[in-house]
Amino acid sequence: MISLPLVYTILALIAYTTSFWYLFVHLMSKRIPDHWFMGIMLSLGLILHAAVLYNDMLTPAGINYDVFNLMSFTSGLMLLFSLLFSTYRPVIALNLLGIPVAAFGLILGFAFSKPYQLMEEQHSLGLDIHIILSLSAYAVLLMATIHAILLWLQDRELKKKQKKRIWASLLPPFQAMESLLFDMLTAGFALLTVALLFGFFTIDNFFGQHLAHKTVFSIISWFIFGILLIGHHQFGWRGHKAIHFTITGFFLLAMGFIGSKFVLEMILHR
Repeated sequence: MISLPLVYTILALIAYTTSFWYLFVHLMSKRIPDHWFMGIMLSLGLILHAAVLYNDMLTPAGINYDVFNLMSFTSGLMLLFSLLFSTYRPVIALNLLGIPVAAFGLILGFAFSKPYQLMEEQHSLGLDIHIILSLSAYAVLLMATIHAILLWLQDRELKKKQKKRIWASLLPPFQAMESLLFDMLTAGFALLTVALLFGFFTIDNFFGQHLAHKTVFSIISWFIFGILLIGHHQFGWRGHKAIHFTITGFFLLAMGFIGSKFVLEMILHR
């Protein structure tokens, strides 16, 4: 018998695939895609994606923070933010990256997530909010990092005046891309700030819960992103300096978050 989550997963993948090919064909033929159609199809896919996550993550015993569920949740958030950013910036083409990521994350979450395993300590509502905000911050800052790499590739082609400008021709204008980078950094920094505040007020024992190194890396990353945003608004920092700060800040954040999660769950089985 076919389960309802499987039906939701298939329908979500159909919505994602339809959106991807519609956008790809229109961009390759230099036609303007219908933003309303894209918005409706991607919203439908995200709603179905959320329905699958609701079934996998929300259990009577609490929220199931399995690593594959987190991948699915983060990938869906990335596409959601990509869709939101493209409503006011001319960067709809970037959804060509967000859609496959969300589809891949959905497949991983549905196929490989494990049943809920009881934690040593029950999660409070405040701690769950901290985790959700942290994941949201991670998703936005991961998008900003990918965006920074694309900016670097685009800038490299423009400065070298290459005849075949692959990235410069595929991506939106450099100025729009750079503006979007700082939109992402601002949103990610705000989410990370609130997440850290919730963490300080809701987590009692950082060392007992294997969170000391994660907290240190997160705070260092927070300082790096904060310095970059201050430097941008006060001194006009942009270009390569913004790219280097973004990649460094996210690398530290990922070391604390993904590294510890993978080691504890996949290697140490905790």
